[in-house]
Amino acid sequence: MNKYNNKKIEIDGIKFDSQLEGDRYCQLKILERAKAIRDLRRQVVFELQPRYKKNNKNIQPITYIADFVYYDCKKRKTIVEDTKGMKTEVYKLKKKMFEYLYKNLEITEIIREDI
Repeated sequence: MNKYNNKKIEIDGIKFDSQLEGDRYCQLKILERAKAIRDLRRQVVFELQPRYKKNNKNIQPITYIADFVYYDCKKRKTIVEDTKGMKTEVYKLKKKMFEYLYKNLEITEIIREDI
């Protein structure tokens, strides 16, 4: 279990942070085989603020890691997905930063009822 009480699972030799994320992966693999989506990627890192140095101290970058990114062939656009059990304050802030910086993208949240 992790800090949000999710049970980690393994599918196709890939470790997922939650059952929800694993279930969504299985759905996306089916859509990819059906050619409804393409270029499926996991754990894609987006930089929200670069690393910098201040007062001789290295400050680490701020990043957002999307659960899945893929191209939706019907919608003709790139989709960024996050499977969510709960929306933390950190997630809400990173989502705002992401959508400000990456104006052509938005985060689609997948919750248990969507699966």
